[in-house]
Amino acid sequence: MPFTDGLTRRRFLQSGLIAGGLSALGLRSARASAPSSIDLPFDRGHRPLVAFPEKRPLMVMTTRPPQLETPFPIFDENIFTPNDAFFVRWHLAGIPTTVDLQTFRLTIRGRVKQSLSFSLTDLQSQFESIEVAAVCQCAGNSRGFSEPQVAGGQWGHGAMGNAIWKGVRLRDVLEKAGVEKDAKHVRFDGLDRPVADVTPDFLKSLPLDKAMADQVLVAYAMNGEPLPFLNGFPLRLVVPGWYATYWVKMLNDIEVLNHDDHNFWMDRAYRIPHNACGCLAPGQKPTSTVPLSTMPVRSFITNVNNGATLSAGKPTLIKGIAFDQGYGIDQVLLSIDGGQHWDAAQLGKDYGDFSFRPWEIRVALKPEQSYRFQSLAINRIGESQQLHAKWNPNGYLRNAVETVHVATSG
Repeated sequence: MPFTDGLTRRRFLQSGLIAGGLSALGLRSARASAPSSIDLPFDRGHRPLVAFPEKRPLMVMTTRPPQLETPFPIFDENIFTPNDAFFVRWHLAGIPTTVDLQTFRLTIRGRVKQSLSFSLTDLQSQFESIEVAAVCQCAGNSRGFSEPQVAGGQWGHGAMGNAIWKGVRLRDVLEKAGVEKDAKHVRFDGLDRPVADVTPDFLKSLPLDKAMADQVLVAYAMNGEPLPFLNGFPLRLVVPGWYATYWVKMLNDIEVLNHDDHNFWMDRAYRIPHNACGCLAPGQKPTSTVPLSTMPVRSFITNVNNGATLSAGKPTLIKGIAFDQGYGIDQVLLSIDGGQHWDAAQLGKDYGDFSFRPWEIRVALKPEQSYRFQSLAINRIGESQQLHAKWNPNGYLRNAVETVHVATSG
């Protein structure tokens, strides 16, 4: 059945979600029995918990544009992040409050043999539908842990999520339009617009060979439901293995270029030092940069909170998730003594090379002790997490081994 909605999706945003402050939104704070805020363990880490439309209470960093972070315990609930808990990150505050599916069109133009325009129903009926399990991770995920601190949104570890994305191959859409032989890049635009004239429209581009990859989708559903409005309804680009800056939301325009794209969001924003590690000594500025693209290997412990007190005397189950840019996770190691000794965890079900991979291990803990739990993931080409965090001026590419401090009771 096509994923359409009789509402001009979504009318509830007419309440002023984008234009107003929290008091004007009619938004719900966390339930009385739940905490009303969370304090992340770094400067400027206080976050109110607020339920935006279609969302459970999430950590609010900004409301204009919306930037909402997933509370980390949610990642222990399910390998696929629920739609109502999926993080939100917009760059521009001019987000439409409604999308009328009767008039909405996706346009393909530029260096193609024929310009085309598709409704959501056209895409669902004229092309093969594909599902891909993939992690969507903000480039600034974990930026708040940078030492020394860097500018930008101070995200904790919750600016990421894993979903089953459903849509059509971008390649199929481009081939129907007929890509010209001189094509080099494909540029994407969405319905969001800047509020001020001096702010550049949010545009992102992919090299043509990446745009034509099997797994790159024009997606209309996640986890079996239409995309939530705040996650890009009715269409968004899905680029598995690449950071979410390329996953353009409310996608309505695709332009094939025969030259490199020099718009602000490619030439000035989302760039890393042009060296092997994408990093610098703290405080340095890069002499040259390249666009950020793929994600490094990461893993997290999900069922034990930092500062927790655990019972000793019987084996303790430690669980977590790992992911990379698409080579797939080969193994995860766990240390309970801050990296002096490592043991192999058992990998769980493989949902695909771009998905979270679950892992678990049981460990024996002694009473009245302090422990430092650390997980380290290695992918199938031998890439691994770093024991120490790399630094760059934008707080990108973090894949350090994270430490969870725990104590045991008698």
